[in-house]
Parts: sequence; C-alpha cells; structure tokens
Amino acid sequence: MKPLTVSGATALVLLGGWLLAPPLASQSPHPWQGKGAVPQHAATLGAVEVDHAARAQAVAMVGFTVSDMDRSVAFYTKVLDFEKVGQAEVAGPAYDQLEGLSDVRQRVVRLRLGDEYLQLSQYLAPEGRPAPANARSNDRWFQHVAVIVSDMDSAYARLRRFKVQEVSTGPQRLPKTIPPAAGIRAFYFRDPDGHPLEVLQFPPDKGDPKWHSARQRLFLGIDHTAIVVRNTKASLAFYHDALGFRVAGESMNFGAEQEHLNNVPGARLHITALRAPAGPGIEFLEYLNPRDGRPYPADERPSDLVHWQTTVLVPDVAAAAQLVHRGQFRLVSSSPVMLPDTSLGFQRAILVRDPDGHVVQLAETQGEVHAQH
Repeated sequence: MKPLTVSGATALVLLGGWLLAPPLASQSPHPWQGKGAVPQHAATLGAVEVDHAARAQAVAMVGFTVSDMDRSVAFYTKVLDFEKVGQAEVAGPAYDQLEGLSDVRQRVVRLRLGDEYLQLSQYLAPEGRPAPANARSNDRWFQHVAVIVSDMDSAYARLRRFKVQEVSTGPQRLPKTIPPAAGIRAFYFRDPDGHPLEVLQFPPDKGDPKWHSARQRLFLGIDHTAIVVRNTKASLAFYHDALGFRVAGESMNFGAEQEHLNNVPGARLHITALRAPAGPGIEFLEYLNPRDGRPYPADERPSDLVHWQTTVLVPDVAAAAQLVHRGQFRLVSSSPVMLPDTSLGFQRAILVRDPDGHVVQLAETQGEVHAQH
C-alpha cells in the first residue's frame, strides 16, 4: 500500500496509518453524553488555562494487555464487530524505555469500531502477570470502554450466544430519578482475559447524534472509557489542570439499577465526564459507597494483564511531560522517547500515571508521520 503523509497542522495524527479521531468539526457540541444529570455549576470547570503545547487534542485510542492475541482478536471481531486494521511487532531499547521494562518484544494489533480504536498488546517478552483475583467494579484498577449499540436486546442476545462472562445481572434501564439519564440502557461483561466492558444504548433524545445515524449496525463505536478514582478533585488536577480536558458534566448515580449494573451492593457513585476536543470521553467513577475498593497495584507493569492505557494526543510531549512532572504525578517512561520508526504511527511518546495509577500515553502530533497502510 502507498505510504501516507500527514502534517500535524492538517490532522490530529495517524497511528499506524489510520486516522484515529474524526475532524474537530464533526465532534458533537453537546456538553454531556454521560449517564447522569448535569448540575448548573459543571460549566465552571469547562475550561482551564493550559500551555497550548501540552493541551490534550484528542483521546486517540484505548489499549490493554492480552494473554493470547489470536483469541482476543477473534473475540472483538466476531462478538463485537470490531475490524482489524493493523498489526506490528516491536522490540528494542526505545520500546524498553517507553514501557519501563527490559527486553521488550511486543505484538500489537489495532481494531476499529466506527470512528474509534482499541489497541491490543501481547507481550511475548517479558512475561506478564495475571490480573488480581476476584476483581470488582469498584477496585481502582477498573477501566472499561463503553461500546454503543443500536439495540440492547439484540446486543445482549449476541453476548449470551457467545457465552460471555456477565458482570451485571442483565441490561439495566437507568431510572427516571435522574431525568437526563432516563431510558439509557447499559450492561457490564468481560472479555476472555477478564477485562471489563460495557454496552450502552442511548434513547432517541440522548447521546451524541452520531449514535442515532448508523442504526443499520448493531455495535456502533466507543463513547468513553471509564476509570475508578479515589478522589475526583485529585484526578481533575491531572486531567483538567495539567492536560486541559474540559469537564462536560457530572452526576450522582445510585439505586437498585446501579447496583445491578456494577454488581456492587449499595453502590453510590459520583460520576464526572471529561472531553478533549476529539475522540472518546474519559469518565471518572468515584465510589462514595462502598469505599472498600482495592488500590491500583503499586508494582503494575505494562506487560501485566491488569494494564490499560489511554492514548492522548498533545502537540508537544516534552511540554506535557513537564506539566505532569511539575504536578508530582508519576512517570512510567523516564523521559519522552523517540522511537526508531513509525510502527505505532508516531515517533515520540511517554507513559505517565494519573493519581490512582491508571496509565496515559502522551503521543506527539507535531511534525509529519509517514506510515504504511
């Protein structure tokens, strides 16, 4: 295939030759597409002064580590209708530095659903560790992607047919007690490695308009990735203050439907939705009750199956890394890394941790990217 050349001034980025985020003009102007009410004061955190060079331009993709790539690709393509759009095998000192590991040899596969992307990574070396046992939805290593469906009953029947591991007791319709969320239906389940996933259906009067324009498909795309946080204010210091995400809305979710959705008795959550100018959102799930969720494993490594990472595009990785370091947030990579080629679609990146340990990959959009498709 012909190589693609894209300037950072005319597009967000190409990762592996595939445009990860739709043009800014196509993004929904609606400030809230989450699962709860929008308080009137939410707009007060809608913008923050962040150095332009470090400001998040898009959530490009969400990735996680898998134990058997062929099995995982089969699951996502056959069960959820993702399309395999690229693969690579990478190794060498630069990847060791990026991942904070030694002797990395990594198989990477990129999947697309609608406009959004997942990246699956299998570490051929070093060998990773299994996820902690008996994981619950309020453990702070929890992260999922919300896959939007056009028909929940058909989606649930598909999942049952493939015998997925269910987390929710069944699809839940969010209650009228939160009027902006009334009628939204959601269901939690797990992939073959135990990674949590959500399917979600918006009623006609809710959600981004694009979720209502492709009704001929069952699985439509990814609306957001959700992470459990210990303290919303501390997490805002990272995503909002350092990286410039805007707060799009928040809600308090509780009741029988929420308990059955998360499979956490007594669940009461403070949910905060954040958005960059493009790509899926990031959603904080702070469990006000119960408060017994386990912390993110302190010794987690990218090769471990508990590992997820969210790729955020910024104009200047070094500037963004400086802000992260100044905020006393932890780094996985010791410094921004220049990769030897564009196998991953970019040549400069750094892995950092948010206050709870969730990993964010900051990738640079400046300059030109030459990638084979």
